Amino acid sequence: MSEIGTTIGLIAGAGRAPVLAAQGIKSRGHRLAVVALEDLASAEIKPLADVYRRAGLARPGAWIRALRAAGVKQAVLIGSARKADMYDRWRLLRFLPDWRAIKIWYFRIRKDRRDKALLLAVADELASEGIELVSSVEYCTEHLASEGLMTRTAPSAAAAGDIEFGWRIARACADNDIGQAIAVRERNIIAVEAVEGTDAMIRRAGELCRPGGWTMIKVARPNQDMRFDVPTIGPETIGNLKAARCGCLVVQAAKLLIIDKPQTLELADRLGIAVVGKTP
Repeated sequence: MSEIGTTIGLIAGAGRAPVLAAQGIKSRGHRLAVVALEDLASAEIKPLADVYRRAGLARPGAWIRALRAAGVKQAVLIGSARKADMYDRWRLLRFLPDWRAIKIWYFRIRKDRRDKALLLAVADELASEGIELVSSVEYCTEHLASEGLMTRTAPSAAAAGDIEFGWRIARACADNDIGQAIAVRERNIIAVEAVEGTDAMIRRAGELCRPGGWTMIKVARPNQDMRFDVPTIGPETIGNLKAARCGCLVVQAAKLLIIDKPQTLELADRLGIAVVGKTP
């Protein structure tokens, strides 16, 4: 834990999670130096920052320069980016990568471009300049999923059976880097998340299971590195689940971030969706 008054860095991607982390950093008496990733970071984060810089997604050299100029020794990397953009044919022109990004992509991870390999390489680049990446949820642990039933709405008996059946399959998918979420009904796997992301999988499950009443299970990777890519749900997830007629959401306790947790769980109750935290 850093001393009060220390400047903590925050590399902010898309979504509200970076805002929660920023609020947590400030509430603990630290200065905040934000590197806002262009076209991703929320404008909500700027007023919280003592130092604020914008930088491209594929320009880690610019991140490092900004953080070092602010005297940062520890930083948080949090927020989402569209994985599908990695396969855009014009990605070099769109992202204008700097030399560090080119070195990482074409030399360090050319034989393994999975998310984990990429993020570990980025962490190593930061460490080589004296900047340690710490857990992305260190400053917002109160929003982590807890074990057991988190809503007043309880799973139906049918959903309880699907949870027991689907949990091991969701774990196996995550173990094999396929995806971190599945949809299941009556012990049939309706959909499996891949590079399209959770929200797209939810829509697909709703299209494939018109009667509804299905269960979504979302887990962390084995030995989840909490410094980056922590699985996340929020109000938008709950709204999408309702639109797709899902009745129950199961998440991995202590390894999944619930954006604005009290409000998200209250929304789930209003919409009749049970939310359960489960430990492997």
